[in-house]
Amino acid sequence: MKSLAISIVLVVLLSSALTAQTSSLLIEDMTWTEVRDAIAAGKTTAIYYAASTEQNGPGMALGRHVFIAHYLAPKIAAQLGNALVYPTMPFAPTGDWGLTRPGVIDPAKKTDQMRYAGSVSLSEETFGAVAHDVAVSAISAGFKNVVLMCDHGGEAQSRLAKVAEEMNKEWAPKGIHVYYIPDLYYKEKDVMKEYMQKHGLPVDLHAGTDDTSEVLYVDKMVNGESSKWIRPGKLVNAREGDGTGVNGDQTKGTVDLGKMFTDVKVSLAVQQIKQLIAAGK
Repeated sequence: MKSLAISIVLVVLLSSALTAQTSSLLIEDMTWTEVRDAIAAGKTTAIYYAASTEQNGPGMALGRHVFIAHYLAPKIAAQLGNALVYPTMPFAPTGDWGLTRPGVIDPAKKTDQMRYAGSVSLSEETFGAVAHDVAVSAISAGFKNVVLMCDHGGEAQSRLAKVAEEMNKEWAPKGIHVYYIPDLYYKEKDVMKEYMQKHGLPVDLHAGTDDTSEVLYVDKMVNGESSKWIRPGKLVNAREGDGTGVNGDQTKGTVDLGKMFTDVKVSLAVQQIKQLIAAGK
């Protein structure tokens, strides 16, 4: 009887372990055979979600975009039902390094987020080349649709749009498509601005109420009550040019606002992806 009980426990534990190994929608958690089998079973859409490593003031970690993208991508994939997620791209164009000639950095020539320690900037060409090569890798693996999106604005968005446009010229005639998903970024910003204005809150410009709220929410969902990415005592209400790197009011950020805005991102992304795939062009 004791032997039977032990056998049952082992079967349950083994079953749980196998489920844990294959339930993730992140390909980084999967083996190559699991990815192969998932594609064969209908997971024919690949998600490439780029982020950025950049300063967000003294009260918020540099990985803000990375945390959000990595948390939201599998939620988007789950709602689509036919998608897997490629590893989060952690870098984007964030400003000029101040490189004036080989071996020389002029601090006065640094721009945007590169004026602050820890920020990482890629050239637009490099950023686009990585997106292109990951998309080709997904196509090579057997995915029929590749969607490109980014949690960071500016040149990153326009470059992804260009990559998708150029790749579709090559692949669409073969029944394979690469789509750029701008709604996740731009339409969410529109929703955020409308909400902020209606409720007397400052519109988010960089690392302000919206951005802080999203990190507060994702931080809580990922790390529980032990906040890892926010320094509450160092959040500021600041403006461009004051040396903090913040252009907005971080002190008004809340977990509830963060959930609202991230839910909007997921909903908008899923809706646009479905529309584009249905149109098939």
